[in-house]
Amino acid sequence: MAKTRGRDQRGPMERLVKIAAYLKLAGEQGAPADKLIEIAGFEGEYAQRLLTRELGHLIKQGWQIDSIGEPGTQARYRMVTVDNRLRVALTPAQQRALQRAVLLADRDDLVQRLGLPDSERPPSMGADLPLAGHDEQLAEVLRAVRFGCLLRYRYNGSARVAHPQAVRTQHGKWYLLAREDGAVEPKVYVVARMSDVHADEAHTAASDPEAQHPGLHPMTWLIDPPVNVVLRAATPYAPDVRRWLGPPMQESAEGEETEFVYRVTHRAALRDRLYQLGTRVRVVGPDEIRTELIEELTTVAGS
Repeated sequence: MAKTRGRDQRGPMERLVKIAAYLKLAGEQGAPADKLIEIAGFEGEYAQRLLTRELGHLIKQGWQIDSIGEPGTQARYRMVTVDNRLRVALTPAQQRALQRAVLLADRDDLVQRLGLPDSERPPSMGADLPLAGHDEQLAEVLRAVRFGCLLRYRYNGSARVAHPQAVRTQHGKWYLLAREDGAVEPKVYVVARMSDVHADEAHTAASDPEAQHPGLHPMTWLIDPPVNVVLRAATPYAPDVRRWLGPPMQESAEGEETEFVYRVTHRAALRDRLYQLGTRVRVVGPDEIRTELIEELTTVAGS
């Protein structure tokens, strides 16, 4: 039989299967990078970069692979078993819509199948949540989001009319993402601070697909004016950056480093995660973000 044209994909596919199989067997403890490099058959100074590329291929195919190595130690990776068929079959926009539906429908049983990290897991909307103090407001807000109702309420002493987009909870507080009637950008409102809440008839609110909350990750909250922040990290730490900060707007490999561009709308959340990443990442720009970090660290060091 004549050989078909094009590159033989058998070798690369077998390599991916071997890496995935070993990560599966390694379980919660994960597998060290050098063992995965050995299994893949990589050698030389670029072995780690090649491994990172292969892990990236698996992630694109829907597998959830977390970097769990401690700072200053050898890279270590763990595969979380999820139903990746949903990720492969759905576009990113459809995945975000599904996550939002899980939250609104209180379907915690889908959490494992979606492979959502802890920061994005939809909490139960049952009585076990701290709803005291704003039960009626929250019920009306949830109804407005579920059925697309125009929402009327008072906030900070002013009467508001808004198109609700999503709800989330964090540390016992509930938040509403909504675009006020006539405004361009949506904002985040604390439900407990809302009063005189009333939802109009169903389907009276406008849905803003571009403004939909992509999840419960604090980095996506619309708190501050948007600014594009450029970060750099050694390529082996690239999975750590994505894990803590989420998917970037842009990503490019330059030599031994990977550069990321994030659209930041919650600066405090960014700083908190940069502190968690520590020396694994550095801020390239803009200067205003670097200045904020330096001033905050100086204040903490002097206290």
